[in-house]
Amino acid sequence: METLANLESFVRSAELGSFSEAARRLALTPAAVSRNVAMLERNLDVRLFHRSTRKLTLTEAGEAFRSAISGSLEDIQAAIAGIASDSGEPAGVLKVSMAPTFGMMHILPMLPGFLARYPRIRPEWHFENRAVDIVAEGYDAAIGGGFDLSPGIVARTLAPAHIVAVASPAYMAGRVAPTEPAALAALDGIVMRSLQSGRIRHWTMRNAEGAEAAVMLREDIVVNDPAAMREAARLGLGAALLAMPDVMSDLESGALVRLVPRWYADAGAISVYFASRTLLPGKTRAFVDWIADTFKRERFAERLAGSIGS
Repeated sequence: METLANLESFVRSAELGSFSEAARRLALTPAAVSRNVAMLERNLDVRLFHRSTRKLTLTEAGEAFRSAISGSLEDIQAAIAGIASDSGEPAGVLKVSMAPTFGMMHILPMLPGFLARYPRIRPEWHFENRAVDIVAEGYDAAIGGGFDLSPGIVARTLAPAHIVAVASPAYMAGRVAPTEPAALAALDGIVMRSLQSGRIRHWTMRNAEGAEAAVMLREDIVVNDPAAMREAARLGLGAALLAMPDVMSDLESGALVRLVPRWYADAGAISVYFASRTLLPGKTRAFVDWIADTFKRERFAERLAGSIGS
C-alpha cells in the first residue's frame, strides 16, 4: 500500500512540473519529494516521469496513473483535514487570498470573532491584487471578484462589486456637483493603470432606470493601486471611480462624498471562492459559512450596493 506522502509528491510534481516547486508546496525538501516519487516508481515497477535538467514531464503510464488517482487523493486529503481533533472541531492552516484594501478594511476585522469561535484554525492570509490559482497555489479559499471559475472551483456570492464616483468635501467646495456622468470630465481625474494590461481603466456607468453613459475622467493623476486612488481623493486632489468596499467607510464618515449618486458601474460580484470537493475540509467550510453569515448580519450587500444612491 502506497503512503499518502508518496502519492502527494507524485501528484504535486505532475501538476507543477518540478520536484522543487512540489517540495515548496508540500513543505518538504526537493530531495524528499524526489525520493518519494522514486519509491512510488519502484513499488509500481513503472517509470512515471521523463526527467531532464530543465523539465519534468509525465510518461504515458504516469499520465494514466495521475488521472486515475487525482480525484481520490483530493477526497483523502479533505477527509484528513476535516478530522482535526477528537471532537471534530475544524483545525489547521487556513490559506486565503484577498485584495489588500478590501481584506484589511472588511475581512481582517472579522478575524477576532472567527478565531474565538474556531481557536484551532491558524490563518495564513495573503493580501494581493491578483486572481490566484486556488488549486495550483494551494489556497483554501479566495475572496474578491473576477476569478476564473475553472472546473472544480465554485463561488458563493457575498455582495455586489459596484464602482462609484467620489471626491473629498474640500475638493468639491466651491464647485458645482455633477449630476450626470459626462460632467465628471470637468473635474481633475484620479485614475488607475491596470497592472495586468498596462492600460487606464475606463467604466460605463448606469442608473436604476437602465440608462448607460461612458465616463472619461481626465488623467491628471495616474496610480496603479486602488488604495492610492482613495488616498489621493481624500487629499482633495480630484475625483476618482472606486469600488464601494474601498470607500464605504469614508462615505459613511463624510471623509468622501459621492458624485452623481444615482449612477454606478457594475464590476460583477464579490464572492468567496473555494475548491469543490465531495468532502470539503472543516476549516474551509467553517470559514466560508462564517464570512457569508457575517456579510448577511452586517448588511454588507445592501451597504455596498452602488445602485442605492446617497
